[in-house]
Amino acid sequence: MSRLAPLPSPDEWTEEEDRLGFFGPDSVTWRIHTDPSYAIGGLRALMLQALHPVAMDGVASNSAGFRDEWWMRMTRTGQYVETLTFGTRSEARRMAARVRGYHRKLSGVEETTGRAYRVDDPDLLLWVHNCEVDSLLSTARRAGLAVSDEEADAYVFEHLAAARLVGVPEELAPRTVADLETYFDEIRPSLALTPAASEGVRRLFVPPMPGWVQVLTPARPAWGTFVSLGFATLPTWARQMYSIPGFSLTDALTDAAATGALRAFRTALLAVPERVRWSPIVRGGFDRVAEAPAA
Repeated sequence: MSRLAPLPSPDEWTEEEDRLGFFGPDSVTWRIHTDPSYAIGGLRALMLQALHPVAMDGVASNSAGFRDEWWMRMTRTGQYVETLTFGTRSEARRMAARVRGYHRKLSGVEETTGRAYRVDDPDLLLWVHNCEVDSLLSTARRAGLAVSDEEADAYVFEHLAAARLVGVPEELAPRTVADLETYFDEIRPSLALTPAASEGVRRLFVPPMPGWVQVLTPARPAWGTFVSLGFATLPTWARQMYSIPGFSLTDALTDAAATGALRAFRTALLAVPERVRWSPIVRGGFDRVAEAPAA
């Protein structure tokens, strides 16, 4: 197995490059990650990632918050991706170093395959990386964001930086959309719906919520609709693997209906001012790059 990619050193970049981050405001990545479709793409990525038996076991067996701290876990994942995208290179490197240090301590044996693994095995990191890149890109395009084929390839290539930061050896990471498609074609025979995956995705549909939130706010039905839309954007083969009781609503959605709902969702959110729907990390990134470079 290839060793993990080394973390980039601060010696590798200038002060201006550090300020702009690993992607920058002119990147396809910033355009996709600030689009309203980004949140749906993130949910799609989680559901797709769960279909790898070993990767899913790494989450279920080594995550104390898997059952009881769902919201906190999702928040931490979102903060990680946003820091890598919109933070300075130094901030992204520090965040990646913390995550890699945490992963380094975790291991297990997946029951259905019998495979002994470390959470930072390169092939597992690659699976998580590719699910994220494929989901965010495909969901944005399906939602109506104008991304040409050349820009789609550029997005995949830009994420070599994210792959390296998390530890994926650069020679394993995809560089084009065609590379991504080949990867998923080759790995599909090894995917499966394990009990951990089934439970994990069920908890996405009905995550733990404080009682007052369920009673006094529309959070529960709103969240259910939100996650159903994410599920409906999965590839057909992935939705078929999730053919279990409780998913009848999303099973009934055709691809055309799902695309229409996704576009309507994006259109509605585009009416909300950007700085209202952006997180503090995203706003901070735009504010920082707007500042004039030091003389």
